[in-house]
Amino acid sequence: MSADFAADAVTVPPAPPRNWRMARRLIGAWFNDRSQFASPRIARTCPICGYRGRFISVGHPPRWDARCLNCGSRERHRLTQLWITEGGGDKLAGKRILHFAPERIWQRMMRGNPNYETADLMQRGVTHRVDITAIPLPDAGFDVVMAHHVLEHIPDDRRAMRELFRMLKPGGFGLFTVPINTSRHETYENPAITSPAERWAHFSAEDHLRYYGLDFADRLAEAGFRVEIFRMRPDQEVTYGLLRQEWLYVARKPARDE
Repeated sequence: MSADFAADAVTVPPAPPRNWRMARRLIGAWFNDRSQFASPRIARTCPICGYRGRFISVGHPPRWDARCLNCGSRERHRLTQLWITEGGGDKLAGKRILHFAPERIWQRMMRGNPNYETADLMQRGVTHRVDITAIPLPDAGFDVVMAHHVLEHIPDDRRAMRELFRMLKPGGFGLFTVPINTSRHETYENPAITSPAERWAHFSAEDHLRYYGLDFADRLAEAGFRVEIFRMRPDQEVTYGLLRQEWLYVARKPARDE
């Protein structure tokens, strides 16, 4: 695995803003959860923008040390970037990419890349306004498909996985992250749970339909993927501000000669 930095066990005050976006994030973090600034924190390193310093919270309830103060990346984005640049290269270079529910950080990173396309059913400004379970695009058109924290929102996630597999060229790969309970093997889902309050209580978010277990990889395999799990060492998880129970699933479509 890449990256051999170690987190400094020192108290780090909020970094002085470098630009208006950084200042806005710092002010927003203060108003949303000022208690995060009352406790000693350590410096984190962002592998996307190179910032080193205090990270800020995100989410409700807040998740401390989750967001890079400079570029706004969250844990899943940094984990994916670490895989992409593992070994010093760029695994996405020259590849045609289809990204579902694209986050702003990735849209900024990919700005000007003619091989990068986006897709979503509801999100404005995407390349393709499509349903992930019925994508009106030709087979085997992309080298890479990406979906961060998307599949837990989809009623028929297995059908979505089959569509993502269909979209890939032989030898291509998908990059997926989902909320996962690593203490359970089986995914927890119940279609009778429909109210926002119930979904929050059972699945940790009002719009989540399940809480994946370790069998998430098995679901991808059922769609035809060959699945690898990427994660960093425990000390690197601290260095880069990663979630301990969030892994990157690298799901490959076998080449024709395999």
